[in-house]
Amino acid sequence: MTLVDSKPRTVPEAATELNVSQATIRAWIGQRKIGHLKLGRSVRIPADEIRRKLEHGYVPPAPE
Repeated sequence: MTLVDSKPRTVPEAATELNVSQATIRAWIGQRKIGHLKLGRSVRIPADEIRRKLEHGYVPPAPE
């Protein structure tokens, strides 16, 4: 799955894309560190939230 795809991700899919555990994703949801959708008992992570986490965590290289 690519980030170009804009459909919401399941917790396992989001964990895979962000290279963290499912427990981390669930903790972030509980701490409201990542936006999510509740659809009944299902939880989905919007693609924009995954992009935001990736961009927010990016550290640029130091100038030479």
